[in-house]
Amino acid sequence: MIIDLSGKRAVVTGSTLGIGFAIAKGLAAAGANVVINGRSDASVKKATDRLLAEVPKAKIEAVAADLATAAGTGKFLAQVKDTDILVNNLGIFEPKPFEDIPDEDWMRFFETNVMSGIRLSRAYLAGMRKKDWGRIVFVSSESGLNIPVEMVHYGMTKTAQLAVSRGIAASVAGTGITVNSVLPGPTRSEGVIDFFGKLAKEAGQTDVELEKDFFTKHRPSSLIRRLASPDEVANLVVYVCSQQASGTTGAALRVDGGLVSTIG
Repeated sequence: MIIDLSGKRAVVTGSTLGIGFAIAKGLAAAGANVVINGRSDASVKKATDRLLAEVPKAKIEAVAADLATAAGTGKFLAQVKDTDILVNNLGIFEPKPFEDIPDEDWMRFFETNVMSGIRLSRAYLAGMRKKDWGRIVFVSSESGLNIPVEMVHYGMTKTAQLAVSRGIAASVAGTGITVNSVLPGPTRSEGVIDFFGKLAKEAGQTDVELEKDFFTKHRPSSLIRRLASPDEVANLVVYVCSQQASGTTGAALRVDGGLVSTIG
């Protein structure tokens, strides 16, 4: 299968590192004009330089804006007024006991992980309707199905993304616009690597030992029994954004390494 997104513009939020960067790279390699986003000018420049080194012919726009806020989203939309593809990847996570999660954290997680995608989807949908073509993808998580006890607030936002995605898909029924969620499992992003490294140091283990213990004790239903690579997640997202995925909409598509132990 050859995926050709030439002539399409793709916005990928939170795309300076990890899964977001891998998605941006995959879309750029398929010919899309990719808008990279991060909170600072320095981070988007570093990501742009890295992407051009890995995909020399990439067509890139770089826009620094904090999409976790309405003001930051307004700044972004003033520079990027329309798009063909929107990948709502921006997200944060933080393990914390439920009793210790204050109201401020619940709101911060909801604003970042959910409202960022709602605001951008709402802004870009009219343009997609005019063209009768568009792709909206929410990067959710298997944590939206298996709420992790160590970060209930994170799991809540990932479940919310599934509801929003399905609702938007139903609202554009019969058009050339598709709306889907992609559910990664534990992935070897920079944030996860740093987190595992910290835990390994505290436990007196190597990173390899800690990863093995993590899947044995905390994610025993995983079938691949390892962290996925960001590229493995990005491959599914790029397909969902393609012309070939026109029959897939309103779906929650898992790239979780078989962690979710249900068939449906």
